[in-house]
Order: sequence, then C-alpha cells, then structure tokens
Amino acid sequence: MSARITQRELESYLWGAAVVLRGLIDAGDYKQYIFPLVFLKRLSDVYDEEHAAGLAVYGDEELADLPENHRFAIPDGAHWQDVREASSNVGAAVLAAMRAIESVNPDTLTGVFGDGDWGNKNLLPDRTLKELIEHFSTKTLSVANLPEDELGQGYEYLIKKFADDSGHTAQEFYTNRTLVHLMTMMLKPEPGESVYDPTCGTGGMLISTAAELRRQGKEWRNIRLYGQEFNYGTSAIARMNLFLHGIADGHIAHGDTLTKPAFLDGARLRTFDVVLANPPYSIKAWNRTAFVNDPYGRNMWGVPPQGRADYAFFQHIAASLDPETGRAAVLFPHGVLFRREEAGLREELVKSDLLEAVIGLGAGLFYNSPMEAVVVTLRAKKPAEQRGKVLFINAINEVAREQAQSFLRERHQKKILAVYEAFEGEDGFAAVATRDQIADKKYSLAIPLHVTRITAAADAETVAVTEALAAWRTAAVEADNAIDNFFELLRQEMAR
Repeated sequence: MSARITQRELESYLWGAAVVLRGLIDAGDYKQYIFPLVFLKRLSDVYDEEHAAGLAVYGDEELADLPENHRFAIPDGAHWQDVREASSNVGAAVLAAMRAIESVNPDTLTGVFGDGDWGNKNLLPDRTLKELIEHFSTKTLSVANLPEDELGQGYEYLIKKFADDSGHTAQEFYTNRTLVHLMTMMLKPEPGESVYDPTCGTGGMLISTAAELRRQGKEWRNIRLYGQEFNYGTSAIARMNLFLHGIADGHIAHGDTLTKPAFLDGARLRTFDVVLANPPYSIKAWNRTAFVNDPYGRNMWGVPPQGRADYAFFQHIAASLDPETGRAAVLFPHGVLFRREEAGLREELVKSDLLEAVIGLGAGLFYNSPMEAVVVTLRAKKPAEQRGKVLFINAINEVAREQAQSFLRERHQKKILAVYEAFEGEDGFAAVATRDQIADKKYSLAIPLHVTRITAAADAETVAVTEALAAWRTAAVEADNAIDNFFELLRQEMAR
C-alpha cells in the first residue's frame, strides 16, 4: 500500500468519509469525528514509516522502536491496526487509543483529539464506525506517500467542504482563504516573528503566515504561532491542522479570549509582531461587567455595549500588539465603522493613532453570509509620513462570485495590496484622511464619507444618505440573523 497519493485522490478519500456519515449526524458535526480519525491514521502510518527507517539502520526491532526514532510515541494497543481489529464497542476502542496517545505525548498532544462522543452508539453505531475505519484503511498516509504540505492542503479542502455543508455556522471556524491571503500579504510576516489569532477557529489564518513565507522561499519553520479558540472541538482541529502542515512551533489554547486570555507575560498580555483575526460578530453573551475593570487594561478606548462585543475583541487585539513591530489585520462587519453606540470607542481608536487602514470589501466574503466585509489594519509604529492619517479603500467591486461563493481573484488582491502599500489616494477608490478630517465627520469611519467623487455642494446630503444606507444594511443583516436563530430554535424544539 505504498503509493504516492495525488491531491485529487486525497480529496476524494477524505470526502468519502463524510459520505459514510451523511444522514447519521449533522454536517456541522462531521469535523468532530473525521479529523481525529485522519490524524490517528496519519500518526500510526508515520510511526510505521519511522520504524521501518530505524529497522533499516539498526537491523533490530527494539532499537527501531526507541523514542528518538519517532516524533510521537504510540503505546501498545493504540495503533490504528489495533483500532481496526476491534469488532465491538468500536467507539470505545477509538477513544481509548486516542487518550492513550495523548497521555504518552503530554508535551505536544494533550487534548488534541477533541471531545467527540465516540461512545454514543445511537450516533455512531459499530457498523458505521467500522465502515469509516475501513474506508480510511484503504490508503497509507506516510510522509513518503503524502508530504506534510499536501496533507495539510487536504485538511484545508475538507474544512472548506464542511463549511459549505454546514451553512451560516461555518463562519465560526472558517474564513474565506482568498481574503486571509490578502490580509497576510498586507502584514508581511517575517521569519522568526510571532503571529497571534485570538479567535483562531481551525487555524487557517495562522497557517497562512507560514504558507506565505514558504511561497516566498523564506524560512518558515521558525515562525511562532499562537491561537486561542472558544470551541473545544474546533481548537483541537486547529492543533491537528498545524501539525499536519508541518508546523512544530504552534500553540493553540482552548478558552474564552475575553474572559481568560491564554497568553500572558506575568500579569500582562503577551504581545506579538503580527495579529490576524476574524472575531465573532457582535456577540451578546459576554462578561461586560468584568471588562469595566479589566485587569489587562483592554478597556483603554472604553467599554463596549452589552449587545456588541466587537470593540472588546478590537481592544484586546490592540493591547496584544508589540509596541515596536506590532501590526494587525482584523475582519469585521461594516457596522463597527459607524454604529452610534460605539461612537466614543471609535473616537478613542482614531485618537490613539493605531488605526492604519480601513478597507471595504464586497458582499459574501463572510462565509455563507451576504454581509459586506471590512478589513481594519492597525500598526503600533507608523512611518513618520503616515502618522495622524488613515487610509480608506473602497474595494466593494473587487470581488468575484461563482457557485454562490464570493472570493478575491489574484488581480483583486494585487489592486488592493498595491494601494494599501502606496498609502495614497486614488479617485473613487482610495483616500487618505487626517485625524482632523475624520473628527470633522464625527469620527465616523464609514468609507463612502471619505472615498467619494461627490462635489462639496452635495456633500452634506450625501453623508446623511450614506450613513442611513450603511445603517440599513447592518440592520437588514441582523434581522436576517435573528430570523435564522428563531427558526433554528424552533427546529430544536420540534426535534425534542
């Protein structure tokens, strides 16, 4: 079973597992079971590959099994073949193998397999699990057959497929990769730098920084990646994803970033060279009371309203920037630019002079959502000529749409990136505004207020219409989300 696996074969192989589960569990839950099984299979096959290499050198089975010959240890009874031989209580056998591997690799793999309900035979009967295991047994996932970067690409393919299948909830763990690539190119990560994502999902933004260095032919193995994710199962997938992309120096923590940030230097937040983030949109269930007296000083612009935690995440990101090298790119809905209840926070943001650029993008780049996205960049230490200024880019038309999905083509990325790097105005597309000019517009960051071809005589009327339109768009999206939530709750009630 030693045969080089093409990318097309890999994609078919991975998606074939989802076909086995289809109709038994919700599409949004596929990832809790398929990703851990793929990872267990990969660990077992690579262990066998390393054993064969050691045996060729030493000619002795015991010497070939020495820990120094293996990246990860697999204890007796926890190998894929052991799981494959289980004829009953298959889920319990899978779980026992995963926990045993985690236990003997405490510094690297603790909790990596997540919290799937493997023992629930109503959800996953033995017959289904056996079919799934036999499906994965048809290929050998050794490094020789499938190098790390190619398996990592397969994982990314599967993450996107699950996002396609799971509807609007996908934005919780998946961000459009063409947009992530643009954000990464804007921040220009360098070898040896630290990169942080406070709401990392499956780790795609972190992986993009290593991939960009690799694409440029630069050293990528020494980049230091840090992420935190609230959903336990998703944080486990992020850890697997980093391993399968060949990234050894990755640190993924599980937990609520606002309540208990995971990365600290003593009593202070750790700071990073690069921050990439797509925070959850306007969450209401957060501890605003604690944020009033935040021990990490993350309320430097003020305390956001209870109904919208966007500026809580925004301030966390600002506080996480290295004071010399720190720069950030954050994906937000347009509402953060103009909502009235956040006016004071926005004013302090502008006055801080951390705000570098506001880039409006087309509809649909929030995954499976019609909302128009905006990327906001921060820079701790701007070049002298950019201090006290903010670049606005109206790239709403720089988007492509195929098969109900929006994305950025290479030409879109290049156009936006060129204007961002030049930090200059372009009629109808970009403008540079001073802090005083933004103050004259009551600190609104609504892009059409700053990037416009409208004559000054009509300006006042245009401003009112623009803000009203932007507010209407936000309200319409929120109404759609509320309706979706209502029907989801109704569906759950009817299922009981």
